[in-house]
Amino acid sequence: EVHRELRRKGVTLQLLWEEYQRDHPNGYAYTQFCEYYRRFCDQLEPALRQPHPAGERLFVDWAGMTSPLWDAHTGQSRSAYLFVAVLGASNYTFATAFEHMRLPAWIEAHSQAWEFFGGVTRLTVPDNPKTGVTYACRYEPELTTSYQELAAHYGTVVLPARARKPQDKAKVEAGVQHAE
Repeated sequence: EVHRELRRKGVTLQLLWEEYQRDHPNGYAYTQFCEYYRRFCDQLEPALRQPHPAGERLFVDWAGMTSPLWDAHTGQSRSAYLFVAVLGASNYTFATAFEHMRLPAWIEAHSQAWEFFGGVTRLTVPDNPKTGVTYACRYEPELTTSYQELAAHYGTVVLPARARKPQDKAKVEAGVQHAE
């Protein structure tokens, strides 16, 4: 049941343990709860581990849930979309918020991420957002002109992940979960 619940958006092992503690106050401590879950996972079919050499890949994505963005002067709240970028080798994560997910924000978010990391990776791996990819294809995806120009300017190659295959960009999916 824990394993199934962890697949849901926004659910963490810490959150599930807290719910478990409410129902079983004298139950397992967090470390023991995690240990039993780890033992369960060890019995599952293994997954292919992908090595990521340093400086090779940057995984990028928009977070699914919005966050409130508060104006300090007016006290008003509005929705903000979270852009997350994760380096493949180190899991070093960058996140920033935008008021929309349109192309100018997508381009600006990449520039800010590369500035934050202090360099550009050889490959940039997004999913297939409409702001960056006009035609999603496994072999010849078609990028928007602005996204192509951005990649050419920074000297990176944009290689979108396969459609509906979040495991292709698992690094940024984990980064999104932490940021959310």
